[in-house]
Amino acid sequence: MNRRSFISSTAAAGAPFASLAAAATGSGPGFHLGSVTYNLLKNFDVETIIRVLEGAGFEAVELRTTHKHGVEPSISQEERARVKRLFAQSKIRLVSYGTTTRFQSPDAAERNKQLEIARQFVDLAHDTGAIGIKIQPMGFPEGVPHEKTIQTFGAALHELGDYGAGKGVEIWMEVHGRGTSDPPVAAAILKAAGHRNVGACWNSNDTDLVNGSVKASFELLKPWIRSCHITELADTRYPWRELFSLLREAKYDRYTFAEVAESSEPERFLRWYRALWTELNRSC
Repeated sequence: MNRRSFISSTAAAGAPFASLAAAATGSGPGFHLGSVTYNLLKNFDVETIIRVLEGAGFEAVELRTTHKHGVEPSISQEERARVKRLFAQSKIRLVSYGTTTRFQSPDAAERNKQLEIARQFVDLAHDTGAIGIKIQPMGFPEGVPHEKTIQTFGAALHELGDYGAGKGVEIWMEVHGRGTSDPPVAAAILKAAGHRNVGACWNSNDTDLVNGSVKASFELLKPWIRSCHITELADTRYPWRELFSLLREAKYDRYTFAEVAESSEPERFLRWYRALWTELNRSC
């Protein structure tokens, strides 16, 4: 099944999660471990990213814009083919692109500019074999009613969702930004988008917590979750084992992407991170 058919069949079924990881890796059910390049891998080229992640036992990557890897919409078709080939020949799946495009501006011209950049990333994802791109809200503009911003942001996401569907590329709105990272607000934006090719990227924020639990926030956003960022697993203030249990119960079998700080020993840190991830993911 090609990627466009894959997304269409998922949308028709109305499933909250579409299987990616098991089919891609040949591994069994359950979710899998990947990494974003922000910040730990930001100074590595593509070949080094692949080598380091393979050595640490990771399975996937999300390439964030502006980093040394240089995989941006500006690269040529020949370079896109090379990037696709490098990942296809490796154990690491190129899953997504972390863009910084955002649609909260009250200025229609600015939103259209951001949409054009996002469409270019959709094209890049299509050409390099990635399945999605991440959009990044950055709070509410001053002097504009929140409901109006929610509606205009949702409308832009809907338009981008249409474009992505035509290319076989999903659109994931990161739960991010002051105010916009509040799960009820993120859910309202996704409802306003109203497009089955538009989902959420869970971001493991403090705003997820209600009386120390993420269950209520997770249940609210569960219908849209297509990707998941996880952060410092040693930080016990966030209930990682509960989150992992909720992901398993939801039959989420995509990727959890490590989004962590820089380290002077990135390869050693990633091996440690995978060991901790494995323990926290263990059923008790």
